[in-house]
Amino acid sequence: MSDCIFCKIGRKEIPARIVHEDPEIFAFEDIHPQAPMHLLVCPRRHVASLADAQADDAALLGHIILVGSKLAADRGYGSGHRTVFNTGEEAGQTVLHLHLHVLGGRAMRWPPG
Repeated sequence: MSDCIFCKIGRKEIPARIVHEDPEIFAFEDIHPQAPMHLLVCPRRHVASLADAQADDAALLGHIILVGSKLAADRGYGSGHRTVFNTGEEAGQTVLHLHLHVLGGRAMRWPPG
């Protein structure tokens, strides 16, 4: 999708603090962090939300989750971090490009919303 802000970040048309890149995904620091560590992990291919993912996206989704966990561990939050996919506007998804939030560095409360 040519006008998607996360697609533009992945193509480096918009600057971001990229913390991971590989052929399938990229991760960057959230510009409005909700915790001392707040990263977003995105597929390079545009998928609007988790609701739009297909069965053949299973490996990609697993890769996103595992990279998110490794990034948290690399920053010292391996034993205490939160990973969240918001799916749809009602759930708080503000950018319609699938992304995993990885948060750490503060106490997380439950319920989250």
